[in-house]
Amino acid sequence: MKPYAILLAAGLLAACTSNAVYGPASKSGAMGYSSQQIETGRYQVSYTDSSPSKARDRALLRAAELTLLEGSDWFEITSSFAERSEDSRSGGSSVSIGGSSGSRGHSSVGIGIPLGGGNSGSVTEVLEIVTGKGDKPDRPSVYDARSVDINLRGSATE
Repeated sequence: MKPYAILLAAGLLAACTSNAVYGPASKSGAMGYSSQQIETGRYQVSYTDSSPSKARDRALLRAAELTLLEGSDWFEITSSFAERSEDSRSGGSSVSIGGSSGSRGHSSVGIGIPLGGGNSGSVTEVLEIVTGKGDKPDRPSVYDARSVDINLRGSATE
């Protein structure tokens, strides 16, 4: 019976782990990016993911894509913030195995394996950017679009 319980737990764990593919969000609040042009050379870009670091990297990648699509060379982040959306399930996902108590005082102990912890939900990274052409200004908030695209494109497909 034990091998079946272990296989079941491993199968459930594999089914619960998923990597969202980089791409546009299918609707508001869904995993993926959305972007809106505010005015010429100014955009609001957001990316929603379950991982804060992936949300940030993928929002930067989308900012680089927009910059290159409009024929510009660099972008500057003029404002940014992250928004966390908690899942309606409290405590996250878990797998529990066994546990009972008999009438003669015999009992068996079960174990619980947390899969998602208490931080289930998603994070949306929101950037407002301004794009520019020519030499990149020497400020920490300014990014070379081509370099960002090259460096983050591979990690966006993982």
